Amino acid sequence: MVHILYIEDEREIGGWVTKELTEKGYMVTWLESGEQIETHLKKADLAILDVMLPGLDGFSIGKRIKKENASIPVLMLSARTAMEDKIEGLSFADDYLTKPFHPDELVARIEVLLRRFQKHDDVLNLKHLTLYTKDMRAVHKKTGEEIQLTGKQYYLFQFFIRHLNQILTKEQLYEGVWGETYIEGDKTLMVHIRYLREKIEQNPARPEIIETIRGIGYRVRG
Repeated sequence: MVHILYIEDEREIGGWVTKELTEKGYMVTWLESGEQIETHLKKADLAILDVMLPGLDGFSIGKRIKKENASIPVLMLSARTAMEDKIEGLSFADDYLTKPFHPDELVARIEVLLRRFQKHDDVLNLKHLTLYTKDMRAVHKKTGEEIQLTGKQYYLFQFFIRHLNQILTKEQLYEGVWGETYIEGDKTLMVHIRYLREKIEQNPARPEIIETIRGIGYRVRG
């Protein structure tokens, strides 16, 4: 699971962002200042920093994080919209998002940064499968047999893995894999998920990897 270190002193915003990210499947450590970052930094896959903080501001904390570990992506959040502030932020940070923002935009930017810094593990254990995420190879642990995924099965499974632990709606899956707007009643997605389950599940009638979230969509747990 991706671990996000989030520093925000405004409790209403901090609580809202933490709730949104947790519901999307991320593990979030929320701090109200940068005093205790050393305790959490080693476990963090990504840092989100507000600019205006008590004590050290977000710019100073971000520069310190990058100095200690340049491989941790840093995303700055700020109500400051002046070009000078953005330029200063982007002189060391990897992205800069101005308030107010939609949670979906924040998640999209997080995903882009994680892909850029390759923070997802190369090897992932999913129930009876060992998954090599770089080339999306799935191997059955007991038999050692490699499971061949073709066409849309491959891209569909890849989309699930990129959004591990997140509940994905039919609309999100269809638009993410087919690049088109989902039309209610279209059975294409359901058929491809059935074919994918037949290949990766031990018992496709009782799937353990691709969960059906009734009334919403699907989820793959890590």
